[in-house]
Amino acid sequence: MKEEIILIGGGGHCKSCIDVIEKENKFRIAGIVDVKDRIFQKVLSYEIIACDEDLKKLTKKYKNFFLTIGQINNVEKRREKFTFLKSLDVKFPVIISPLAYTSKYSFVDEGTIIMHKAFVNANVKIGKNCIINTNAIIEHDSQIGDNCHISTASVVNGECNIGDGTFIGSNSVIFNNVNIIENTIIGAGSVVVRSIDESGVYVGNPAKKIK
Repeated sequence: MKEEIILIGGGGHCKSCIDVIEKENKFRIAGIVDVKDRIFQKVLSYEIIACDEDLKKLTKKYKNFFLTIGQINNVEKRREKFTFLKSLDVKFPVIISPLAYTSKYSFVDEGTIIMHKAFVNANVKIGKNCIINTNAIIEHDSQIGDNCHISTASVVNGECNIGDGTFIGSNSVIFNNVNIIENTIIGAGSVVVRSIDESGVYVGNPAKKIK
């Protein structure tokens, strides 16, 4: 019998997560948590059963939770929810699409999702509460910190170190041996050719800080 899981966040990213969870076929989605006004609405075929105020009560009934809130410009919402729920001693499973490739020599920490067609090569370490999105590539010996989003079709080449809370936009390329400091945003389609040691927003080819 499959274990039940509660999803936190009922937007567009939630729909993509549902598809991966169904495909992996390890958990049964018991319901979704979103804003109060959306209770009893459905996301795909799953009902929004509660809001944030009900989380403590839900943890008495369910043990598996997963954050399905998206992350583009601001990591704080996902980070705060993850920290709060961890304080309530819930479990955050790792979700890996069977359509992705994740090397047996890699490590993926709790609360992270590896989405369809993503590729995680050997000796990669991925932190907690991360999104490795559709078609993203993480090459050998790279490290991805906690609370990161590696967006669709982006490439993190070998021996990179991506700091906590960093967002790598779609179709971006991070050159080999590049370190990116925590809480940095790399805009879609950017090419990062050298290490970044000051947090901010970087765009272009080569990527330059804009704010």
